[in-house]
Amino acid sequence: MGTTSVRAEEWVPVLPYNPSGLFPTRRPPHPTYREPNPVGGAGVAAGAFGTLAWLVLFGLLGGGLVGYVWWTLFAGALAWLAALALVGYGDRGVAAGIAIVTAGGWSIATAAVVTRWMSSGDWPLW
Repeated sequence: MGTTSVRAEEWVPVLPYNPSGLFPTRRPPHPTYREPNPVGGAGVAAGAFGTLAWLVLFGLLGGGLVGYVWWTLFAGALAWLAALALVGYGDRGVAAGIAIVTAGGWSIATAAVVTRWMSSGDWPLW
C-alpha cells in the first residue's frame, strides 16, 4: 500500500465567508445600503411641536371634557392622515414626530375620560 502525496493547495477546505470585522481581509467589502432620506432629530422635533400646537388648538375648541375629547380625536385623525402622506411622499422624521405626539394626546384624552368615568360612575362621552 502506497501513500499518496497531496499538495497543500488541493487540501484546503472551502469554508463560508463570514468575516468578524476585527482583522482586515483582502476580499471586497460588503455593499453598504444608505437611506436616501434619513430621519433626523430636527424633523422629528418639527413634527412634534407642530402637532402639539395642532392638538392644543383643537382641544381648546371643546367647552368641556366631551368636546375636548371629540376635538382631540378628530384633530389626531387628521394629523395621522398627514403623517401617512408624509411617510409616502415627504419627510418620515416629521411623520414620526406627528405620530408620537398624537399618541400622547390621545392617551391624555383617554386618561381624562377614564378618570371622569371612575369618579362619577357614568360614561362621559354620550
